[in-house]
Amino acid sequence: MKIVYHPSTNSAMIYLTEIPPGAVARMYACDPREVGGMINLDFDKDGRLLGIEVLDARGKLPHDALAKAEVRG
Repeated sequence: MKIVYHPSTNSAMIYLTEIPPGAVARMYACDPREVGGMINLDFDKDGRLLGIEVLDARGKLPHDALAKAEVRG
């Protein structure tokens, strides 16, 4: 598992596995009213969860998780 944080957009991607190009077959957007923001779940063609995109990452993720994240952009 790996977390990549993008400070310019305050977003993070939590990779549960390596995601090769084209591997995401379906994205499920969690209801922002239910989670207090935007969280997207990426699934492969077999319905396996590959990754989690978190917008407003500083407000949604634990500080120690972001401190360990790979920073890009």
